[in-house]
Amino acid sequence: MDQDFSSVDKILQEYEGKKGNLIPILQAIQRQKGYISKSVIRYVSEKMHIPMAEICGVVTFYAMFHLEPQGEHIIKVCKGTACHVADVDSIKEAILDFLKLEEGENTTADGKFTVMEVACLGCCSLSPVIMIDNQTFGQLTPDAIPGILRQF
Repeated sequence: MDQDFSSVDKILQEYEGKKGNLIPILQAIQRQKGYISKSVIRYVSEKMHIPMAEICGVVTFYAMFHLEPQGEHIIKVCKGTACHVADVDSIKEAILDFLKLEEGENTTADGKFTVMEVACLGCCSLSPVIMIDNQTFGQLTPDAIPGILRQF
């Protein structure tokens, strides 16, 4: 490994010997690095003598963890029933088109935006809905997307 893991070592030392320390360790690493990389998972696995599969299971189970860098602004696209019926797919398509993201890409090259689907934002009366950071936008049309995204 040619990466510098000194900051990870400091976190591991801080939690050494504490019971149930894996999640707090991963949270601390993510706070510092912004996400949990595969190389960090491998390193933590070796240092803590925990199988990589177990660490991956934790990281993929909890929505708070990210395996890739996240954008400065997080766009959550509601995929709940009301939004689905209100054609939220056309809204997501407009977002991806405006941000020039290919299908399967989540984060813009400049690191400004990350697009993610969520099960429900709880704003069914406003469907279709997206949330950017903590700001909700509802009753959307694809034409509204460029103006909304330009605000950020």
